[in-house]
Amino acid sequence: NLPTFPADEKGVATRSANGKVMNAIAGEIPWLIGGSADLAPSTKTLIDGAASFAKDEQGGRNLHFGVREHAMGAIVNGMTLSKLKAYGSTFLVFSDYMRPSIRLASLMKIPAIFIFTHDSIGVGEDGPTHQPVEHIASLRAMPNIEVIRPADANECSVLWKYILKVTDRPVTLALSRQNLPTLDREKYASAEGALKGGYVLADSNGQPDVIIMGTGSEIQLCITAYEKLHSEGIDARVVSMPCWTLFDAQSEDYKESVLPQAVTARIAVEAGATMGWSEYTGSRDAVLGIDDFGTSAPIKDAMQEYGFHVDAVVDAAKKRI
Repeated sequence: NLPTFPADEKGVATRSANGKVMNAIAGEIPWLIGGSADLAPSTKTLIDGAASFAKDEQGGRNLHFGVREHAMGAIVNGMTLSKLKAYGSTFLVFSDYMRPSIRLASLMKIPAIFIFTHDSIGVGEDGPTHQPVEHIASLRAMPNIEVIRPADANECSVLWKYILKVTDRPVTLALSRQNLPTLDREKYASAEGALKGGYVLADSNGQPDVIIMGTGSEIQLCITAYEKLHSEGIDARVVSMPCWTLFDAQSEDYKESVLPQAVTARIAVEAGATMGWSEYTGSRDAVLGIDDFGTSAPIKDAMQEYGFHVDAVVDAAKKRI
């Protein structure tokens, strides 16, 4: 019953799409239970029609943890150890407050689910205190954990197939506050490719001149740059990499088919710390990211300020070629 989202240029925030996916799952899995650290209306993680867990309502499935992220993580771990499918949610920047409990989930090898929204400088006017920069890289550095940042609503939906099967590690989802285009899967590759962690989303005939890779909200820039390069006679390939560890676990043949070693002209685009991307690009200079704190500004202005616009991606691709 996982939803499929129609192509839509305006699209939907992945936090909103994720809420719809979770509610579809909740109807089939009655032991899915969880909540938010004060922010359920913002993280979109309420189970519709379900009661709130309380002293006199112990059958409730929506937990209101309060502003105490570390305790939330610990409670989610405890419920997971009790064989419930448990989740907790908050803004990505506040994952710092619950890092010890996330780390314990990784150490214990349990499939706790941690849902983080407002995943980049796309938070906008809330400013640097609420704009995560280093958080995704920091979580990726933790052993035995899956960090997933879907590019659109359908990647988010498809990846829950994997999340529900994981038994030996926690999963973190990094989701957008802002709307992201829902990609036309008739024109571009099926979202099922996300189940391999990284896949060729858009391609040219034969060997590409340049590979443009990214995650989350920046995939829309990669696709637009790809189309512009194609119009100029440059063969580009777009690779969506929503989960590095899942991609790394694939066969060598598959990884070579996505990122052929013969193609050394590569760039990566992600609105976060550049650390780690050189593993795939071959050079840290080839990464369009953010190695500084954000700024308080409308989302379009913030993205422009930090170089997340189509011309910057096109110029970077040409430079690598």
